[in-house]
Amino acid sequence: MRLRLKIRELAEAQGLDRAKLARRADVTYQTVHNVWNNPHADVSITTLEKLAQALNCNVSELYERFDD
Repeated sequence: MRLRLKIRELAEAQGLDRAKLARRADVTYQTVHNVWNNPHADVSITTLEKLAQALNCNVSELYERFDD
């Protein structure tokens, strides 16, 4: 079992694109672009906290379990 980030899905469900999410989370567009396109990207806890706050959820809700 592994984990993957589901930031893209959460953002799209709220009508946010990458640029809007980056502004709302106060992170760079490149950071959002990386996690948007790579759900296995390494992300600092600080960035995850900002993204979670911008998406109105807990950090744990940014992740999804999946089987290989």
